[in-house]
This record gives sequence, structure tokens and C-alpha cells, in this order.
Amino acid sequence: MEPDDLPLQLEWPAAGSRRLLSGFHDQLRAAILDGRLRPGLRMPSTRALAAQYGISRNTALAAYDMLLAEGYLLARPRGGTFVAATLPQPQVARARSVAPALNAWWSRPPLPTPHGQSAATLSCDFLLGSPATDELRWDIWQRLTTRAIRMLAKERAVYADPHGLPRLRAAIAGHVSFARAVGCDAEGIVVTSGTQQALDLLARILVTPGKTVVAVEDPGYVPARAAFGAAGARVVPVPVDGEGLIVERLPAHAKVVYVTPSHQFPTGVVMSMARRAALIAWAERHGAVILEDDYDGEFRFDARPLDALQTLDRGASVFYLGTFSKSLFPGLRLGFVAAPAWARAALVAAKQAADAHGPLIEQHALAAFIEEGHLARHVRRMRRVYGERRTALLGGLARHCGEWLDPVPNSAGLHLTAYARRGLKLQDLMGRAAAQGVGVYALAPYYAGRVSRDGLVFGYGTTTTDAIARGLRLLGKLPT
Repeated sequence: MEPDDLPLQLEWPAAGSRRLLSGFHDQLRAAILDGRLRPGLRMPSTRALAAQYGISRNTALAAYDMLLAEGYLLARPRGGTFVAATLPQPQVARARSVAPALNAWWSRPPLPTPHGQSAATLSCDFLLGSPATDELRWDIWQRLTTRAIRMLAKERAVYADPHGLPRLRAAIAGHVSFARAVGCDAEGIVVTSGTQQALDLLARILVTPGKTVVAVEDPGYVPARAAFGAAGARVVPVPVDGEGLIVERLPAHAKVVYVTPSHQFPTGVVMSMARRAALIAWAERHGAVILEDDYDGEFRFDARPLDALQTLDRGASVFYLGTFSKSLFPGLRLGFVAAPAWARAALVAAKQAADAHGPLIEQHALAAFIEEGHLARHVRRMRRVYGERRTALLGGLARHCGEWLDPVPNSAGLHLTAYARRGLKLQDLMGRAAAQGVGVYALAPYYAGRVSRDGLVFGYGTTTTDAIARGLRLLGKLPT
């Protein structure tokens, strides 16, 4: 007696397709694996199967033969064809033992991320690199974003200038001229998707793989080392001290120098005026360029800031990098480079090759946010908020941790570093602090080589003055 038709609704390729057999086979196998065709079920004859689905008997025979060979069906002499009682395990693709097509740089351990532990587990998190997003006027940002959407819908814009929206470039030029005395015009600004893309684009146009030497601060910003290293540069770490990068330790053959002079990352020191002048003179003598990353220099808590390297430069050797991730919010992936005239065309070409252009809605919204004065007002207000938090942090460190932590003098930014005195077991301390609900982070991961002096890095962008006081009281009780 023939079994009933199979209770399967199958999908067929277009007429004339060469995938009829493989599609038929794959769908029968899937039905067996997911239990729609149960173990021990007697299958229809190939003649009946062909009639049910309107295919040739040869196709039905071939599909059965493949399933029999794979162990999904069993044939009994003069008894028919059945779904196997014990099914073979689906083969799992094995990982390649080697990956010759990959850039070896990216097979290294992942970069440190700015993300701390879950907020639910920490009552005080000294998270590094994040601003106070709860202080932003989101109602204004929402209104400007909605306006940008309506404008783009009306214009039906498709692609934009990789250079960046002209109105945004003009707004940025005006902002950095007012806030940081950086002299540039809209033509000199190239809008990027944050500082990290700016570094990636600069590495593309400035690095000749295997030849170009890039000097970076040590300790320093690890993602910058990654951008240059992945581009094939020979990355040379140069130590910093209380005045910033030690210019005398720069390798004579370096052609690119990456620095954070306004608020050294991560120690927090400000590069002295003498060092700034020495670095610019060194670059002119050696035909090198300087990448000045001013990532959070807008937030200063003392006298007038020192002139930016770009302001002091007379030889068109400084690229000035800025970001709005620290002044506004990290999810706003917009930054910029104020580039010398000789490099702008190459930088724009690299931007176009990377992602064509930045997000249009955010560019329009940010331009309006700057033009209408909201950014300047936000920075002034946050300078006061962050100043209060910095004062609370310094006071708490002195009261509760003064015997084993030495804060590094600084006057800007959203974090400060405190060097640990010898003998303190930082990894153990951080683990016990986390168990008490306090997130603290070590300085050591930011070194490229030997850790000359370890310590803790305290971010105060995302925590309140009350939380800072509680966290430091708990932290002060932990060392033994």
C-alpha cells in the first residue's frame, strides 16, 4: 500500500532554473531535520512523489539517492523507503587554521573600550571618555533633528559633499575660532565620523606601509596606535612627563607625530608652551607633520588656555582634530579635521572612498545647534558642572586616598589620573572596588610598552558629585 502524500508545501525556483533538484533535496532534508518528516516514516514511491509535486521521476529518484547517501533515508528491500530512525549530525564548518587574507594587525587582542560595567552593578562609575548626556537639552536636539528631516524630505537629497555640509563646516570654523583661537575657514574643515575616522583617514593619506614612522605618546590613546599600525606604519611610542610629550625623545626619522597637548590622554597633563614651541620647531626641521587631537579641550577650569599648536604653526604642518562626542554625546559620530591646504584634496578623497559622506540629518542638526548658540551655552554650563565634579574628585582623593594615590595636576577635560604609590596591588583593588559598586580603571593598558608608572584614571563625565564622594569613601577603605 502506498503511503499518503507528503504533508509538505514546497517552494519551487523559477521555471527553467537549474536549482530544481538541489532545492527539492534541501527542503526534504530540512523537513526531516526539524521533525516534520518524523523518524520511521515511510516515504512515497518516487513515482507518487513526482506526481504529487509535478516533477519528473528522475528528479525524485535523484533526490532520494542523495538523501540515502547522506543517511537521512533508509531503503528496505521490497519494503520501501523510510526516514532514518537515527539522523546524522549536521556538519559544522570548521574554523580555518590560518587566515591568510586577514590583515595581521586585526588578529591581535581587541582594543580597550570605554565601556564600564553594567550601570545596575555600580553606584559610582569613574568611566573614562563619556560626557554627561543627561545634561544635554535633548528637546532642542530633537527639534533641530526633526527640522533637518523635513528639509531633506523636501529637497529629496541623495548624496552630499564628502567634504561635509558647507553650513556645518562654516559653523565649526567659527566655533573653534571663538573657543580655541584656531584660525581656519570653512574650506579648511573636513567633517568626519568622529575622531577615530579622522585618524583612519589621516593614516591612509600620510602613511606609506612599511616605511612611515609615526610617533605617539606613551601612555597614550590606544585607538590612534591601532589606526596607524593597521595602515602599515612603524609606530614608535614616546614617553610623556609633566610637560607633555618629551620632544627630545622623538625619533629623527618620524614623519608623523600624534599628540594630545590640551589634555594629554590619559595622564591629563597640559603640554607646556616651551614644549609646544619645541615640537613645532622639530617638525619643521625634520619635514614632519603633527596631528593635534583636541578631544576635550573646551572644558578648562583655570586661566586662559594655551594656544593650540595649529595656532602657533607657521609652516602648515599641523592637522587639528576635534570631536563633538565629548562636548555633546558619544552617539553623535561627528568630528572634523582642520587640514593644511596641501592635504585637503587627498583627505576629502579618502573620506569619499571610506563612506562617501557623513550622516546628513546629524550634520544639519549640528550646524543649527552651533549657529543658534546652543553649543556655546551648553559648553559654558557643562564647564561649571564638570568643574564641580573635578573639585569633588580632587577633594575626595586627598581626604580618602591621599596615602596611596598622587593626583596628576591638570586643568582641563573630563578625567584625571592619579599615580599609585609602590606596592599597591591595583588589579586586586579594582576587583574589590567593583564588588563594592565602584568602577575604577587602571592606567597600565594605555602604555605601548613597559609600564613606567601605574595608577588609576578617573572619569567624572557620567557621575555626580554625591556619587563621587560616596565612591571615594568606599575606595579609601580598600587598600590594606
